[in-house]
Amino acid sequence: MKFYDRTNELKELQEVRNLAFTDHSKLTVLTGRRRIGKTSLIFKSCEDSTTLYWFVKRSNEADLCLEFAETVTRVLGVSVPGRLYSFTRLFEFVMELGIQHKFNLVIDEFQEFYNINPSIYSGMQDIWDRFRTRTHVNLIVSGSVYTLMEKIFKDAKEPLYGRSDRVLKLFPFPTYVLKEILKDHKPDFIPEDLLALYTFTGGIPKYIELFMDAHAVNMEQMVDFMVRPDSPFMDEGNTLLIQEFGKKYGNYFSILSAIADGDNTLPDLEGRLGISPGGYLKRLEEDYNLVHKKRPILSKEGTQKVRFEISDPFLRFWFRYFQKYQSLIQIRNFKGLASIIKNDYATYSGWMLEEYFKQRMIESGDFLHIGSWWESKGEANEIDIVGIYLFEKKALVAEVKRQRKNFKPELFQKKVETLRNKVLSKFEIESKCLTMEDM
Repeated sequence: MKFYDRTNELKELQEVRNLAFTDHSKLTVLTGRRRIGKTSLIFKSCEDSTTLYWFVKRSNEADLCLEFAETVTRVLGVSVPGRLYSFTRLFEFVMELGIQHKFNLVIDEFQEFYNINPSIYSGMQDIWDRFRTRTHVNLIVSGSVYTLMEKIFKDAKEPLYGRSDRVLKLFPFPTYVLKEILKDHKPDFIPEDLLALYTFTGGIPKYIELFMDAHAVNMEQMVDFMVRPDSPFMDEGNTLLIQEFGKKYGNYFSILSAIADGDNTLPDLEGRLGISPGGYLKRLEEDYNLVHKKRPILSKEGTQKVRFEISDPFLRFWFRYFQKYQSLIQIRNFKGLASIIKNDYATYSGWMLEEYFKQRMIESGDFLHIGSWWESKGEANEIDIVGIYLFEKKALVAEVKRQRKNFKPELFQKKVETLRNKVLSKFEIESKCLTMEDM
């Protein structure tokens, strides 16, 4: 799949590179969840310039140094003297080369040094401080374990705190890019295809690439591709999260599974799991950015009408199906799992259609607040989307339906009037039904 989007990020990375080569060395930190396209973006930004690329795998420090030294020789044509067993010493040697040479130094999965030799960070800090202003190295470090990358560069107690010149975080592709990609691979795509791509990938570039390379461009094909014995999707949640959570991942997985299954309030979670989930939810929200609180729009911070939601659309899908139906995967009943996903698709993708329209509203830049509204009485008094415009005393109130024929205007207007009387009395209200035709 060709390179898509990332225009602003590319511009910023190239600006930093130019400063590093003309002024002095710069350090850029690039973060984002796995499969978000960090490495592809880095290589794109480094095109037409000399680049050292070091991938930090879990290995012995001396073995890594040997591998990295070979890269130095191959790319820069400079032999590393002797056998270096210390990464810090190798880093110092490379920074010295930056006095005479201009090059990019990319260190991928930078947080892995915590598992190899944490003292590397303090060693790098000393070397960087000594060489930064008299060298021309464009240093880019990237990492996908969010908590560790935050700790390395934002914790005042850590040696590399305050050393970064730029910090960039990559997010999923916006909806217009999904349309562009799908059009390139299926010019006659229909809204159902677009909704399936959004539902199953959440805009994550690697997942989209896997589908497009496999010519899976509709719902049936995508599900069949995901639910195979050798599917890269099958174990993806474990790959993404176990390293984040460590050995005590069990309770976190149980909470995320429950939320994905619809038990998304504190009483629901306590009743289902038999534990007090407050501390876990706090960490899932504040430390891991995996869960967020969902409140009725314009409600006060302390309201009790709180629902918890998994922030990452793909993980929401993974916990709802792959984690929940592990027993089917264990006995290799992939056909049964595919049937469950397909049979439930109309309901599940209906929820994701709401998220799609909210995402598109975010991308428009027209809104100050975007959310939903409900009363504790239940779904009879619930409105799918409420958006408060940025520069007007005006609100968009929308009900989302897969098909317009299922929309009941009279019932919706009653809900809108209730919302107007309770929350939006001072706003001009624009009300509408959004369907797949509006995607």
